[in-house]
Amino acid sequence: MKNIDPRHYDVIVAPVVTEKATVASEFNKVVFKVDGKATKPQIKEAVEKLFDVKVKSVNTLVRKGKTKIFRGNLGSQSNVKRAIVTLEEGHRIDVTTGL
Repeated sequence: MKNIDPRHYDVIVAPVVTEKATVASEFNKVVFKVDGKATKPQIKEAVEKLFDVKVKSVNTLVRKGKTKIFRGNLGSQSNVKRAIVTLEEGHRIDVTTGL
């Protein structure tokens, strides 16, 4: 069994499975929902350790939460930080399988 730091599971929250993320997977890119305070080096280390792959680069973005009206009440969705992880050639992550 590999020695995995439990903090890596706090950095990577969930994979993003959307049409856009699926198209990106053809170009060796994987999209993850990550912790709002996670840095690029932390994300890179977590992905390399959890999935046993080599990461080329990490790009991050914060999607601002939308304001919604539900049954006449005004509410807002929370902000979501995403990481687009580019993998080295020959490495793959299948996000349809669990960790």
